[in-house]
This record gives sequence, C-alpha cells and structure tokens, in this order.
Amino acid sequence: MPALHVKKNDMVVVIAGEEKGKSGKVLATYPEKRRVLVEGLNIVHKAIRKSQEKPKGGIVTREAPMAASKLMLQTVYEARLKKRGVTATTQPQT
Repeated sequence: MPALHVKKNDMVVVIAGEEKGKSGKVLATYPEKRRVLVEGLNIVHKAIRKSQEKPKGGIVTREAPMAASKLMLQTVYEARLKKRGVTATTQPQT
C-alpha cells in the first residue's frame, strides 16, 4: 500500500467537505485505512459508558479520523493560492 502524502506533525488544510478551508496539525496517520487524525477538526460527540475512571459516564467530544484525500499540505495550498492570485483575505469562506 502506498504511503500517505501527509505525515505526523504536518500542517494541513481541508480542501473538501464540511470542514473546508480549516487547517490543523496532523496528530496521527492510519495508512491502511487512508485516514488522518487532525487537531481540532472533524469533532464528534461520543457517549462514554460508566466506568471506574468516569463514574458518571457521559458524552465527550474528540477528533475523529478523516479521509486523507480531503487534505492538502498547507505549504502546497498557499502556493496554489499564490499562483492563482488569490490572497488569504479574498478567498471564499464557507
């Protein structure tokens, strides 16, 4: 299986989907599943069962892995914007 185009600690930008335009640091990669865990992106709510560590249980929020195909290295993304003549202030926000 080929390696992913991003590695741990890389800065990436989301180029597709609900989080489009947001950026973050890669926390972990899962090449066998072609997924990447990015800091502060793809936040999900997860129900936690009662345990000795969490006697009340409850709902926690955490990052979920997202498809590597939706990500681009931030340096490549900025070079692409520069080539197209788009500045960070004029790019569309969704």
